[in-house]
Amino acid sequence: MGISPRILVVDGYVKAARDELEAGGATAAGIQYVKMLQKINPDIRCDIIYPSDPGTAVPAGKALSDYDGVAWTGCSLTVFEDTPEVNTQLGFARACFEAGVPGFGSCWAAQIAVVAAGGICRANPHGREMGFARKVLLSDAGRSHPMYEGKARVFDAYISHVDEITHIPPGTVVLAGNAFTPIQSVSVLYGGTPFWGLQYHPEYDLYEMARLTWCRIDKLMALGFFKDRQAGEKHVALLEALHADPNRFDLSWRLGIDADILDEDVRRLEVRNWISKLVIPTMLARGRS
Repeated sequence: MGISPRILVVDGYVKAARDELEAGGATAAGIQYVKMLQKINPDIRCDIIYPSDPGTAVPAGKALSDYDGVAWTGCSLTVFEDTPEVNTQLGFARACFEAGVPGFGSCWAAQIAVVAAGGICRANPHGREMGFARKVLLSDAGRSHPMYEGKARVFDAYISHVDEITHIPPGTVVLAGNAFTPIQSVSVLYGGTPFWGLQYHPEYDLYEMARLTWCRIDKLMALGFFKDRQAGEKHVALLEALHADPNRFDLSWRLGIDADILDEDVRRLEVRNWISKLVIPTMLARGRS
């Protein structure tokens, strides 16, 4: 048995959205995160909570301070809407900061952390960034940040979002951006607690992106991504075929992707760095093992 961090996974999707994704063959966001974390370190112990569900709380008998890290999934909500689900999660994010538990997460996670700390998110005027975020460029701060240790200065990543961070609060540093949105990742320090947030999705693989695309084909058609449903279904089939055989150069060439997307160690480097550089040191500082 190695070092066994305790990580709380926060799946912010409402139940109807979770059910829709699962009906389309996609893995629930919280389960995706658990699988990713435990593949990086099989000794990690995870609990999942669903704060958009009424009455959801930290598992019985546990407090936030019992965890060594909090990992937030993506979510289909919009953080600047005044709804009970959004407000509950903003309050929970602030509670995590107050508990001193280092945070990490994808997409919604970066947005919720920034807004909880006093920043602003808005709808992206460019619309939806979908599939692959191209040419994500590390800022000068990002190049020297521990989350990106070992990462190339420019890379592609899985992505799906329509909102973006527009104003960062004090204690927040922009680590990366691209032509679609100038803020693709942030390091937030609020109340002395760090949170590393990505606008993109290291937890995804080609199969999960295929199933998400399948669930969103009608929306993507309306946005001009696909001429018709047949085109969308062909794209999904292409993603799934490459997932089944990652050595198909003809397919990766057609999609315009390389190791940034195909190599799990490359695309999940930020997660591994969070575990090794924030979660485990926090755990050891508290005398846990």
